[in-house]
Amino acid sequence: RVVLAREDVDRYKGSRSRLRTGSVLTRDELLLLALMASENRAGAALGRTYPGGTQALVEAMNEKAAELEMTDSHFVDATGLSKGNVSSARDLAKLVRAAHGYPLIREYSTRDRATVTAFGRPLSFRNTNGLVRSSHWEIGLSKTGYISEAGRCLVMRVRLASKDLIVVLLDSWGKHSRVGDANRIKKWLESHAASS
Repeated sequence: RVVLAREDVDRYKGSRSRLRTGSVLTRDELLLLALMASENRAGAALGRTYPGGTQALVEAMNEKAAELEMTDSHFVDATGLSKGNVSSARDLAKLVRAAHGYPLIREYSTRDRATVTAFGRPLSFRNTNGLVRSSHWEIGLSKTGYISEAGRCLVMRVRLASKDLIVVLLDSWGKHSRVGDANRIKKWLESHAASS
């Protein structure tokens, strides 16, 4: 079990969290909330409690990026909130391809909702990618992200037009534009597959 600490509070962007310091969760619950609900405090707690601490996790992340030949990527924190974290669409596609090989990441990143207990009370969370709730999508992996410098981002491994594809959307403008962009890509691919 992991106790959320003051060090887990976002100091980069001042993002909000319903997970209060002192909450006690399992590492599994923290991973689920980080992947499904983009719960930054959960991600920070996972980094802090990683063997060797956050710095060791960041080093491992950068080593994995190098192993995957993600040449445009560099990570500086466990949550993705720092503008010092950089990547490219091509590199993120490589990361999605590799992450799809892990059943737990596939399951947690596409789960619709989850409830955890903190301070004896249930806390419900929903997936930050509303497309996982749509019967029109076959999503095998999903992750959303947002910081002002990068805009609203979405990566997915999907089945579209009878093909397994990776979708990477970066710097979407509005809160719902990444979903609209994904739906437009889906419609275009399906209409072109039908006319082929």
